[in-house]
Amino acid sequence: MDHGLTIQLSPNCSLTPRGATLFFTSICLVSFSIALVMALKGLWPIFPFAGAEMLLLGWALRASLRRRHYSQTITVTDERVAVDTRWRERREQVVFPRHWAQVKLRRADTHLHPSRLTIESHGRSYEVGSFLTEEERRALAARLMRSVGRISESPPLEDTRQGLTPE
Repeated sequence: MDHGLTIQLSPNCSLTPRGATLFFTSICLVSFSIALVMALKGLWPIFPFAGAEMLLLGWALRASLRRRHYSQTITVTDERVAVDTRWRERREQVVFPRHWAQVKLRRADTHLHPSRLTIESHGRSYEVGSFLTEEERRALAARLMRSVGRISESPPLEDTRQGLTPE
């Protein structure tokens, strides 16, 4: 077996389903209690808006909780760079020859958008770490550039298995 560098990436999802349920329930209680008080004072149109706000909050919480099923594993060996992306039951693996692979951190078009970190080779490109913060993405880019090297250059690999951590 060819050992090399393995980097595990996953979004920071500290909110548990139970925590999200408790949060959502408490916010609903507060929101609908205020709406009820206002409705009793004759301002009944507040109820539909309170309901719409809670639907939107529920949708946002659900989207946030779904992210915890997403992960990427980047494996760099002497011969190849592989990116294994998983989301629930779906799995996608992209493999690049290490000798020809390039790591590119592309700046965003505007300051409102994040940069894009890609691994490229032979006209193919694959984005990694799209869910990372800008600082984490830069650190990952530097780490991958040291491990993959420039085109036609393959620096020696250290035998490590670790997640994304600051160096």
